[in-house]
Amino acid sequence: MIKDCILRYQRVLGKRVHDQPGYDTHGLPIEVATEKLLGISNKQEIIDKIGVETFINKCKEFALSNADKMTQNFKNVGVFMDWERPYYTLDPSYISSSWSVIKKAYEKGMLDKGTAVLHWCPRCETTLSDYEVSEYRDLEDPSIYVKFKIKGEKNRYLLIWTTTPWTIPSNVFVMINKDYDYADVEVNGEILVIAKDRVEAVMKEASITNYKILRTYKGSELIGIKYEHPLREFVSAQTKLDDFHQVVDAGNIVTLTDGTGLVHSATGHGEEDFTVGQKYGFPVVMFVNDRGEFTEEGGKYKGLKVRDASKAIISDLKSKNTLFFEGKIVHRYPVCWRCKTPLILRAIDQWFIRVTKIKDKMLNEIEKVNWIPDWGKSRISNMVKELRDWVISRQRFWGTPLPIWICERCNNVMVVGSKEELESIAIDPVPNDLHRPWIDNVRVKCNKCGGVAKRIPDVADVWFDSGVAFFASLGKDWQEKWKELGPVDLVLEGHDQLRGWFFSLLRSGLILLDRAPYTSVLVHGFMLDEQGREMHKSLGNYVEPSVVVEKYGRDILRLWLLRNTTWEDAKFSWKALELTKRDLQIIWNTFVFASMYMNLDNFEPDKYTLDDIIKYAKIEDLWILSRFNSMLKKVNESMKDYKVHEMTNYLINFLIEDVSRFYIRLIRKRAWIEANTQDKIAMYYILYYILKQWIILASTIIPFISEKIYKSFVVNAKESVSMESSINYDERFIDNELERAFEVAREINEASLNARAKAGIKLRWPLAKVYIFIENEDTLAKVGRIKDVLISMLNAKDIEISKIEGFKSFSKYKVEPNRSIIGKEYKSMSPKIVEYIENNRDIIAMDILNKKQHVAKIDNFDIILNASYVIISEETVEGFISSKFSKGIVVISKEISESEEEEGLIRDIIRRIQFMRKQLKLNVLDYIEISMKVPEERVKTIQKWEEFIKSETRASNIILGEAKGDITMDWDIEGESYIIGIKKST
Repeated sequence: MIKDCILRYQRVLGKRVHDQPGYDTHGLPIEVATEKLLGISNKQEIIDKIGVETFINKCKEFALSNADKMTQNFKNVGVFMDWERPYYTLDPSYISSSWSVIKKAYEKGMLDKGTAVLHWCPRCETTLSDYEVSEYRDLEDPSIYVKFKIKGEKNRYLLIWTTTPWTIPSNVFVMINKDYDYADVEVNGEILVIAKDRVEAVMKEASITNYKILRTYKGSELIGIKYEHPLREFVSAQTKLDDFHQVVDAGNIVTLTDGTGLVHSATGHGEEDFTVGQKYGFPVVMFVNDRGEFTEEGGKYKGLKVRDASKAIISDLKSKNTLFFEGKIVHRYPVCWRCKTPLILRAIDQWFIRVTKIKDKMLNEIEKVNWIPDWGKSRISNMVKELRDWVISRQRFWGTPLPIWICERCNNVMVVGSKEELESIAIDPVPNDLHRPWIDNVRVKCNKCGGVAKRIPDVADVWFDSGVAFFASLGKDWQEKWKELGPVDLVLEGHDQLRGWFFSLLRSGLILLDRAPYTSVLVHGFMLDEQGREMHKSLGNYVEPSVVVEKYGRDILRLWLLRNTTWEDAKFSWKALELTKRDLQIIWNTFVFASMYMNLDNFEPDKYTLDDIIKYAKIEDLWILSRFNSMLKKVNESMKDYKVHEMTNYLINFLIEDVSRFYIRLIRKRAWIEANTQDKIAMYYILYYILKQWIILASTIIPFISEKIYKSFVVNAKESVSMESSINYDERFIDNELERAFEVAREINEASLNARAKAGIKLRWPLAKVYIFIENEDTLAKVGRIKDVLISMLNAKDIEISKIEGFKSFSKYKVEPNRSIIGKEYKSMSPKIVEYIENNRDIIAMDILNKKQHVAKIDNFDIILNASYVIISEETVEGFISSKFSKGIVVISKEISESEEEEGLIRDIIRRIQFMRKQLKLNVLDYIEISMKVPEERVKTIQKWEEFIKSETRASNIILGEAKGDITMDWDIEGESYIIGIKKST
């Protein structure tokens, strides 16, 4: 919805918008889902039971059907894109275009094959890149200490610690830090080698108190020491590794935060183990296959899953008396981001794109991008600083086939950049569908020896697909289209995509174009439940958007969502949706009001222009016009940085607070009078002008209700509000001084309401006079400019505006001695000082306020009193009530005159009659007849105000006596009974 709002806004500005939707249709998620549908559970079953061709077709079917469902979901919430022309990453044209990145990497010397220890999912039987290892679970694993017997010594052992016992069969060497201090520790007649600083912690964990440190020495003394593998008799392949079983220096790779300071190293199952092993020329040893099972070389443990093997290994270590201690540990362990299987580390041959070669260029390009918010830049920069080479190959079926062919004769590597290029060198026909297994059958002629080259069986990392969307989505001739469209103005996704899509796009852009493919990146937050937890179906806190739409409608969901700060997580709230519903009702009612009165007066907006009528506008009209243009200006500034939440709040707050709750109250009387005066026409035109432009802009947020309002409200409306363009703000009509004056007026009104509440005077009762005292000349001038508006707002007969000094005539000072301060300072004299203050309050107050102090003569002593000795508070004189606002004070009289009381009563009666008109559902033009039974002492009052009541309620006649009509109601007004009947005039 955020993306949709931005695209709609750009269209409203009259821009040509590239709004092609797209779907990532490859990868493990679809393979896993398809496996479940087919009732299979592993990679081998795809080959043996289903067949790769059938499996691929099922994956395609699943992907496209879900893409169709997603399209309907998007449309359902008003996402407006070119739905007739989406791109799919499974399309042959997309795959063909994407190959150009891999070829470019090859041409730059960045693509090669290498061995590395990588995370591997034994369920999905494929590797995962560093950035894919993002999900962790709390798992319980063994925590064991194992004794490796030192060769040539009777009872001396290297003590190692591991939480992965299944890696011990693949052990090659032991790592230490030559600069650490190590100790020979005697325990139960055996000597254990442990880092000195870890002895106490290890013994405590093993619950051993009877131990003795025999000697300490530097780790360098251990280097080269040979040891016997504890499982040698169970794993026959270990007999070939005897020469490598020794202690080596690994520097700071070995730490003293846990373990023993000696690290068991399996070169096939640890990144650091592999690196150190390569340094010393040790072999890469791995006895675990793609399914996470021990191979033939695993000896006794052949066929066991690694986690099951750990149990058997611990048992065998016990039997050989080499298990020093067995415990348990609960730790954060990486799991497959799709199937949730615990990952393992394996040394495997993979294809890499050496992106570390362009790390500095990436960091430079990141600096050129507009990141919204700013923290997005630092997060992705930090990630790039830790960048490793990209493992692009995956051992799966449903994905973009890697366009790499290798000659069977000379091992020459050929990388193809497009389907067209492949067709030019292929020996076999190139299929229309470039997926496996069909692409696997295409052989090419080696460009080096003329032999036959076959494609490698791997597919690309699924993030490769999304990372090339900026150009591959443009189709076959993307180069020409990119010249017109590139670079991308905006990419927008959740903050998790900083390490996902945003990074993938950046990486591909640098490889292919030597630059970032985008200029701005907007990060959005996620939807949480009311407690701030992530929403998951498994937690029972997930709310389907369709449920919200069913209950509240699409626009309420959109408005609530778009109001939230874009890059922050939003807590879902039914109450917030209910409040949003009320706001939408206010918006609707505002247009109903405007339509009704404009139609009643046959107002024709196309007869006028703003420049024609502006000279007839009243000051409140000029104010709302200024507020509108100021709002447009703010919207414009916010949307330059795609701050959707700011635009949304500016728009909605303007219509609700400025138009509905303020301006309409000021113009209601003008709309009610029947004469079409020039100032009334000006008021209508300005209101129409504002509301028309507002609904065009609001269609970017609430498109459904905007469409309905637009077609019924706008004269000569186009086919759709989406075909309209918005105007820019007009600086001529922005009057900042006037806006500030009205802001003060609002504060004065709030202060007046507060004073009325204190005095118990209802709003409908007019005030004879309101006194407004202002603190500075500038504000005084502003408020004076809108005196007539204030009279209407405050329901006053008159107002008097003057400087703050004038308030003195309405105030008096209350002075109280500060007994605690006086007592501390003057001890025994304090009673006399308190008495003096109580007898001289007024003079003390004036002296301290004007001179900062008062000198008191007590017992021939001069006592200097300042503000710390007395508590001075200002009070309003009897008969008046005051209320402060930021720029001054409002004063009203507590007393209400007889005429003001009468008018208040009449307005209360009018309010009841208006309510009864609504109950009868009368048209605003309909006349009524009123009959009333009122208290006898109020008859003359009603007769006196009869014409006013008739004009305000559109009544043709008022009869006093028995109340009757189409509706009759008994009202209690100020403790008196008024029975009122009304009926529609014939």
